[in-house]
Amino acid sequence: MEKPTDKQITEGEIASYWMDNGILVSLSKNPKRTVENIKGNIELVKKITGNQVVPLLIYLCDSPVPDKATRKYVAEVLPTVYKAMAMVSKPGLSTFIMNFLFRFKPPAIPMKSFTDDRQARDWLQQFL
Repeated sequence: MEKPTDKQITEGEIASYWMDNGILVSLSKNPKRTVENIKGNIELVKKITGNQVVPLLIYLCDSPVPDKATRKYVAEVLPTVYKAMAMVSKPGLSTFIMNFLFRFKPPAIPMKSFTDDRQARDWLQQFL
């Protein structure tokens, strides 16, 4: 996935972001996720969205596995910023991440894995 040239791009430590017709699009970067950089990222997302809870289209990349405290924090804060999450990646990666992050408790928001971003966008339309 390439960053668009016709949108305002906001760079964060763990992802690049832009809004596209009410959907927040995220192009993941690969640093290890920690409670601290996730907290900073949540604040960044809130600035981008004007504190609105929005659907997220995330293009995943390989990154180190976060620790237990970070996984727990992510599970708690997701519903405060996102209505739903569509994850686009190579086959198997997003399923692995979902299974790892939500092994003991299902996600608090609708999540679905895709290998095709058009299908991911179509699925997110119901949450606008």
